[in-house]
Amino acid sequence: MRTRATVAVATGALALTALAVPAAQADEQPSEKALRSALAAPFAAAPAGNGTFSSVSVNGGKPVVLGVSAVKTFNLTFKASDRDKVYDALPMLWRGGSADKPDFAYLTESKDGTAACGQATTVTCKAKFKINPEHLFLNDAAGTHNVALASVDFNGSITRKDKAKTFFLQRASKLSVDAAPEPVEKGESLTVKGTLSRANWETLTYQGYTNQPVKLQFRKSGSKTYTTLKTVTTDSKGKLSTTVKATSDGVYRYSFAGTTTTQAMNAVGDTVDVK
Repeated sequence: MRTRATVAVATGALALTALAVPAAQADEQPSEKALRSALAAPFAAAPAGNGTFSSVSVNGGKPVVLGVSAVKTFNLTFKASDRDKVYDALPMLWRGGSADKPDFAYLTESKDGTAACGQATTVTCKAKFKINPEHLFLNDAAGTHNVALASVDFNGSITRKDKAKTFFLQRASKLSVDAAPEPVEKGESLTVKGTLSRANWETLTYQGYTNQPVKLQFRKSGSKTYTTLKTVTTDSKGKLSTTVKATSDGVYRYSFAGTTTTQAMNAVGDTVDVK
């Protein structure tokens, strides 16, 4: 049995001791003593910076979707600006509680947890993240997450924004469809069945997604457009079943719009020949 535990990969998250601070090598470098003192101090005690963040994007603006085995790798990009020049920046993804005491938190894959930014008054930053579904343990990890950003300038002052952006971390879904009988006489009833399931990170299996509205759609042969025929609700096992009148040759599919916790999905269509 897998151990149930709250995931927080960064204890005391956003304590900027993760920022690498080399020894001062030139006059333009910040004072090593002042900078190390600022980074080691709690945010409440650190000098407040004058920086700003903009153009924050997670996974290209798409939800981050995880199944039950494959590790998901994605990027976070943002711009950081500071009149005293950005020296370094630290991003974190988190959910629940606060940025200091999150229920779930993820740091970058870089050795020191910082983003690749460069050093200037305005820099474009990029950070790579990896999330392994085997390390999530709880389905509560799915849903809306926050992006927390912090930067330090060449005076050792820190700028922090705990909710610079939100994004969805979602459980992967699967959706099937099967229309029968095939072929079918025109005007006769056609039974269309299917199953909607989603990743369960606590058991690392796919399980039926219950009580969800799913659209039954039809695309007539020769057309590229699907038309919604009706909405069907999944049962206690994620199963779908309904009947329609067969009118013409075409393709039937189920379409799930998704939720904040679960990936949207279209079933691969089932072609039906009408006699």
